[in-house]
Amino acid sequence: MEVRRENRNIHDNQRRQLAKQFELKRNLFKAFLRDPEIPPELREQQQYKLAKLPRNSSFTRLRNRCIFTGRSRGVYQVFRMSRIVFRELASKGFIRMERVILMRKQ
Repeated sequence: MEVRRENRNIHDNQRRQLAKQFELKRNLFKAFLRDPEIPPELREQQQYKLAKLPRNSSFTRLRNRCIFTGRSRGVYQVFRMSRIVFRELASKGFIRMERVILMRKQ
């Protein structure tokens, strides 16, 4: 079971690195596609180049995951942990409530 959880986080981390690596290229190609003054042939070339980029380099493929369990649902983005782990740690006193209150105000 633990190997599967680690794999989820490893794959998520690899996707984040790919997205970061290809972010500039992807944004450039998308800017070409959005510009209505560019000739259709050039836009088609840019669309082809965008399609050739790795799929995992897209930011829409990223998923927030718990760093402890790999759970993808109910993850607090600020703490990067699931609600279940958060509650366990908070009840054991490992998370200070002042920090939680400050995060809610933002």
